[in-house]
Amino acid sequence: MTAATQRSPKMTPPLRFEADLGGEQISLAARIDLPTGRPKAYALLVHGFTCSMDLAITRRVAEGLAGEGLAVLRLDLPGHGKSGGVFAETNFSQFRAAVLAAVAYMRQHLAAPTVLVGHSLGGAAILAAAAEIPEAKAIATIGTPADVGEVVRLIGASPEEVQRKGQADVTIDGHRFTIRREFLEDAAHHSIPEALPKLRKALLILHAPRDEIVGIDHAARLYSAAKHPKSFISLDHGNHLLTDPRDAAYAARVIAAWASRFVEDEEPARPGEHERILVSEIGQGQFQNTVVAGRHRLFADEPTSVGGDDLGPSPYDYLSIALAACKSMTLRMYARHKGLDLGRISVEVSHGKVAADHCEDCGEVAAGRSGRIDRFECLIAVDGPVAPEVRDKLVEVAGKCPVHKTLQQTAAIVTRLGEGVEDA
Repeated sequence: MTAATQRSPKMTPPLRFEADLGGEQISLAARIDLPTGRPKAYALLVHGFTCSMDLAITRRVAEGLAGEGLAVLRLDLPGHGKSGGVFAETNFSQFRAAVLAAVAYMRQHLAAPTVLVGHSLGGAAILAAAAEIPEAKAIATIGTPADVGEVVRLIGASPEEVQRKGQADVTIDGHRFTIRREFLEDAAHHSIPEALPKLRKALLILHAPRDEIVGIDHAARLYSAAKHPKSFISLDHGNHLLTDPRDAAYAARVIAAWASRFVEDEEPARPGEHERILVSEIGQGQFQNTVVAGRHRLFADEPTSVGGDDLGPSPYDYLSIALAACKSMTLRMYARHKGLDLGRISVEVSHGKVAADHCEDCGEVAAGRSGRIDRFECLIAVDGPVAPEVRDKLVEVAGKCPVHKTLQQTAAIVTRLGEGVEDA
């Protein structure tokens, strides 16, 4: 996976979904960073304590992974960023439950993550939940503590004061946070090093030796407890939040390259496997949908001019794509059969609505009809020379492609409501 082969990734607006976190319903917020083209894998990214999905390190790592071909859902933990919940009332068990809730959302609306990435306490939450995510093959942590309870001390609060007074306040980057005794009591029930030998997943630990919040000794403890395959990468010049964009970009490239060894490409689709296409809303924007066709994951949207976010082709775009691709493939089959050297074939399609009685080149389709009809204009181009007697034949052959015939003829479309839909 190389950034050089990818164009700029696309970041979607925030999405929200409800989750039961220990008997409490909390609205969680997330974003999806999309690569251009079909995602090579899906990843879940979780930020650190007192951070958010929009903090520079989280955003830069997500964008870097998307640039390497991964689709990334970055999650706001409860009490953080745009997610619901009160920070002072949250605990590590809720963070772990939020990770599992995000995975469940991805299973239903996108695809289960095969790569898990966590920064700081988010990495600990990932490690604590990973055993319950069978689809995950590779886990990467950045600046992650080995002791959840020690996080309170690491961010500048005194565990002793918290225990004695019931709570303590800490100020980070000008923001004041309250840490309560309940957080420490809950953290005592979670031992990350004890969970690592049971993971049976590849683990990559990234840590800055000069990390001013979580010392390098935490990385050593995690690495020592984990079973192979495991790897360690030193972020030599970075700090805890990787505030230098180059450090975050480097971490993303390393994670993507490393994960590619453990995330196998899906098997090629068998004939007939794409006969059923599943399109589902992803829960954000007005029109954004994920498209599942066999092993392929695509996105559909509407342009901004009609209220969409333009994060994927529109339904009519997909119709034009189908027509252009079918004509190109049909011409290639014809050229091979006839031994024609056409060079590279390309087909440009433009679509619009026109008045039936004013469309002079619409033929029988417009005959006797009133009102507006759909008009697809197809422009074929080939790199090789074409003899005059072949030109008309190419147009004729292109007009015989199956999608062309389907669009010109009347197709039977049967729509019904699924069995599982309950009456109001």
